[in-house]
Amino acid sequence: MARTTRELRERRHARIRRRLSGTAERPRVAVSRSNKHISAQIIDDVTGRTLAAASSVETDLKSTNGGNIEGAKTVAALLAQRAQAAHITTVVFDRGGFDYHGRVAAFADQLRAAGLEF
Repeated sequence: MARTTRELRERRHARIRRRLSGTAERPRVAVSRSNKHISAQIIDDVTGRTLAAASSVETDLKSTNGGNIEGAKTVAALLAQRAQAAHITTVVFDRGGFDYHGRVAAFADQLRAAGLEF
């Protein structure tokens, strides 16, 4: 039986999440993307709380196109700024089953450039 692209991505994400979890000392950066937008959250999986988040659908970033690499870098810079405000320096990167390529890789590179360690 043929599986859809979404089903395949969800299976990859489930495989990743089996061994990847965020803690208070080292929370998880969960990236999600669509064709038009990109968003990410910094999550403490132990308590189930979102510590910081950023998305290309926010009113501050409406002029930014989240569907390209430059938009992903802009959202990542905002997330890194919010992470530093919340005193978060080290994280675990969860690519969400997406290929580590293009917007997702640019997002991760921008987080590293802004000072987050993973």
